[in-house]
Amino acid sequence: MFYLSMFVQYIAQYMKTRLQYRADMFVEMLSDLLFQGVNLIFILVVFGHTQFLNGWSREEIIFIYGFFLVPFALFASFFNIWDFNERYIVKGEMDRILTRPIHSLFQVVLERMELESLFGAFTGIAVMAYASFKLQLSFHWYDPFIFILFVVGGALVYAGIFVSLASIGFWSDARTSIMPTMYNIGNYGRYPVDIYNRVIRYVLTWILPFAFVGVYPSAYFLKRTEWYGYAFLTPVMGLVFFILSFILWNIGVKRYRGAGN
Repeated sequence: MFYLSMFVQYIAQYMKTRLQYRADMFVEMLSDLLFQGVNLIFILVVFGHTQFLNGWSREEIIFIYGFFLVPFALFASFFNIWDFNERYIVKGEMDRILTRPIHSLFQVVLERMELESLFGAFTGIAVMAYASFKLQLSFHWYDPFIFILFVVGGALVYAGIFVSLASIGFWSDARTSIMPTMYNIGNYGRYPVDIYNRVIRYVLTWILPFAFVGVYPSAYFLKRTEWYGYAFLTPVMGLVFFILSFILWNIGVKRYRGAGN
């Protein structure tokens, strides 16, 4: 209850702050929308030259992209830790974090959240609705619950990978980070993994499982029965990777000796 109370209070203060600068928040939301639109246009351009991509139709690829946007929006809203190494390790902000009687990762998550990124989830749902209409997909009464389960699982996959990368900062205080590179790799999860070679497919499934953010859970709703096993592994992979990242974070915190050392 203590952590829940802190979470609610942080959100309340965040909204008060952001609403003081409504124009800035609107511009950020618009820029995110434009970025997502560019990615969608790229898909349309690709399918302007072919009807199918290794057996996947244009509408199916659009559906996968729409689904990908939802867990990614959830991740981007609460795990905006791209600059963790420089801000918290190099500049010493971690010293301040560790003086407070609350878990350090929870504090970092609350300090760096950007709730306006949740707007991307509505964009993703709209894209999925369009693709579903074109594909004439039918859904069962329990599919919304499965959808939520898959979205949370996909967001935890992303969070687990990037929290693990942030934890590396406890062993290295270099300003450079591999997070931008990892972000670009994560974009491969927007497309069906069977269009890649076996090595990339294996990496995106078991080592950097970005495929569980987009294509695998989407396969369930697209009635791709051959991928159902992977689809229902999504929440499991999310939990496993996030728990591993949490353990790695705690080990790193114990090793941390302060910015002055």
